[in-house]
Amino acid sequence: MSFSVSEITYLVFSVFVIAVLGFAVGRITVKGVNLGTAGVFIIALLYGILFGDKLSGELVIGDTNYITQALKIIENIGLVLFVTSVGFIAGPNFFKNLKNNFKSYVLIGVSIILAGGATAVVCICVGRLIESGQAGFDPQELTAIITGLLSGALTSTPAFSAAKETVAAHYQDAVTVGYGTAYIFGVVGVVLFVQFVPKIDHADMAEERKKLTVIDTGETFRRKEGLIRLDPVGLAAISIAVAVGILAGSIKIFDFFSLTITGGTLLTALVVGHFGHVGPIDLMPEKHTLETCRELGLVLFLTGAGISGGMNFVKYFKAVYFIYGMAMTTIPMIAGYMLAKKCLKLGLLNNLGSITGGMTSTPALGTLINVAGTDDVVSAYAATYPVALIAVVLISQFLIILF
Repeated sequence: MSFSVSEITYLVFSVFVIAVLGFAVGRITVKGVNLGTAGVFIIALLYGILFGDKLSGELVIGDTNYITQALKIIENIGLVLFVTSVGFIAGPNFFKNLKNNFKSYVLIGVSIILAGGATAVVCICVGRLIESGQAGFDPQELTAIITGLLSGALTSTPAFSAAKETVAAHYQDAVTVGYGTAYIFGVVGVVLFVQFVPKIDHADMAEERKKLTVIDTGETFRRKEGLIRLDPVGLAAISIAVAVGILAGSIKIFDFFSLTITGGTLLTALVVGHFGHVGPIDLMPEKHTLETCRELGLVLFLTGAGISGGMNFVKYFKAVYFIYGMAMTTIPMIAGYMLAKKCLKLGLLNNLGSITGGMTSTPALGTLINVAGTDDVVSAYAATYPVALIAVVLISQFLIILF
C-alpha cells in the first residue's frame, strides 16, 4: 500500500495541517498570554521558510508555476470572509457608538492610531537615512515593510490586508515579513502593559471597580419580524455584502485612492449590519455564522499570507525591524494612556479598556478582565475598537500612497 499527495491536493493538505498545528501553538499559554489564532500565522510563516520550495514545485503546470496565484486565492477568500464578518458584528452599534462616545473613547482610538502612524513615518525617515547609501536600496520596499510592521505592532489583520492590497504585487511579501516581525511583541507588549500599569500606580482594584463606568455602545441587535430570509444561517447575506464590497472597493477616488477589498467589504458590512435589512429582505446573518466565518476567514488569510511571506522571509528580514515594531507598539500605547489619564480624566480601568480597544488587542482585553476582576471593562474596549479598526486600515493605505 502506498499513497501520494501532490499538486493541488498537496496544497489543500498543507492548509489544514498548518491550521491544526497553528491552533495547537496558539493554545500554548505562558503567564496568561497566548497567540490564539495568530499561531496559524506563525506556523504558516515557518512552513513557507522550510517547505515553500517543495510546495512551489507541486504547483507547476507545463512551464508555469501557479504558487503565487493559488496562495492569493486562499488569502483573498479568507480576507473577505473575515473582514465582512467583523463588519457585520460591529455594524449594529458602530454608528451609535461614533455619535455617543466621540469626545472620549473615539478620540482615544483615533489618537492611538495616529501616534502609531506618526511613529511609522519616523521609522521610514530614519530607515531611508540609514539605508539610502546601501547597494540595492529600495525606498518603496522599506515603506512596505514598515507598514507591515505597523499592522503587526497593532495586531490588526484588516490593516495588514489593506497594506498588501495597496502596495505593488512584488512588495506584498515585504508587508507580510513586517507584520510577522512585529506581531508577537504587539500581542505581548499590550498584555504586559495592562498588567504592569496597575502595579506601578499601586491601584486598589476594589476601588477602581467602583469608579468603572460602563459605556453605552448601543442596544443589542433586534431582528425585525416578517422579513424574508434567503437562507437559514445568513450565508446569502454575507455573499451579498462581499460582492457589493468588492465593487465599492474597486472604485478609484481621484485616480489614486480606493477602499480596496478590505475597506470596501468592511464598510459595506458595517452599513448592512447597521440596518439589518433591505426592504423585506433580511440581511443580518446569525451570530454563530458570523463567528464561524470570521474564524475560518482569519485562518485562510493568515495561511495564504504566511506561506507566501515565509518563502521570502530571509530576503527581507533585518533585526532593526523588530526595534521599529516595538516602538510602534509602545509609543501609541503610552500616548493613549496619557491622553485618557491627563486630558480626559478617565479612571484606570476605563483607561486600560480603551487602550486594549485602541490597540485592537483582544488578548490584552482577556488579560485586563482577569486583572480587573470584572467583565465591565469590555464596554470601554467595544467603544474604542471599531473606530481604531477603521483608522488603522486608512493609515496603512495612506502611508503607502504618500511614502
